[in-house]
Amino acid sequence: MQLYRIHRFSRLTGLSTHLIRAWERRYGLVTPVRGANRYRLYNDEDVRLFRYLKAKSDEGMSIGELAKIGRQQLLEQAHRELVETPVGPPPSERLIADLSQALQEHDRVGFERKLNGALAVIPFEEALHRFLLPLQEHIGQLWHDEKLGVAQEHYASNQIKQKIFSAINQLRMVEEGPRIIVACPSQEWHEISALTAGYLCASRGCRVHYLGANLPIPELAKFCKHIQPAYVLLSMTVDRSQDEIKNIIRELVTQVCPIAPVGIGGYSAQTHADLLLEEKIAVFSDLKVLDALVLSLTH
Repeated sequence: MQLYRIHRFSRLTGLSTHLIRAWERRYGLVTPVRGANRYRLYNDEDVRLFRYLKAKSDEGMSIGELAKIGRQQLLEQAHRELVETPVGPPPSERLIADLSQALQEHDRVGFERKLNGALAVIPFEEALHRFLLPLQEHIGQLWHDEKLGVAQEHYASNQIKQKIFSAINQLRMVEEGPRIIVACPSQEWHEISALTAGYLCASRGCRVHYLGANLPIPELAKFCKHIQPAYVLLSMTVDRSQDEIKNIIRELVTQVCPIAPVGIGGYSAQTHADLLLEEKIAVFSDLKVLDALVLSLTH
């Protein structure tokens, strides 16, 4: 989980350093770790909590009364409101344009400097919505329009995947919580959506088993028998024929669904949603829908 010194924490939450210290001392809702240099270090959960407290305070609620609710319940309320909010943060269009230009000019140093700089100043989940996922979509369109080569598209996609992997690895390892398997079926090589789902589940307290791209359904079923997951999440972005989808559904229904419920996101899943829903396989239209599912599993 990313850590922030108090001045950056102040910018992320919109609260003064004086007020942060006062709330920390008076209400004990955060316990920042101390770095080697003794600086206070706050994490993404602290950011989410203090943003929520500020929002409620701006609405006229008493911080003292909110503090009595307790840290964990406040975080759950903040998460529930995030799920129920209909619109996410707007994409950072200027940053996406600058990153795309750096790619087109083969400016690796400029691309990585801008990307790393942007990730350093906002919580990772917000970065996903503001520029990482919109950037991936924009890069795909540039490739489709022949304004980017395959090598440039692969380079940028791998940069984004590395950032998501890194964010997952920084999350606390949980010993409790529902087991979730995340994977891409055979012939599915684009795994950014699956990685994003894995990050979201892990950040909400699930025990995620991320199996990656191009996984045959029979192998997925074998793994499920050992793990006994609470849910299986798949990403299908490749355009497939109806017969191909029916074959995948048949394998899932006979081999995986008897073990755990299955949900699928991605272009191909939405295109053939009627076939999937007929077999009680959930279809996730966006991350908000997935987030609502995770909330139901963890509460």
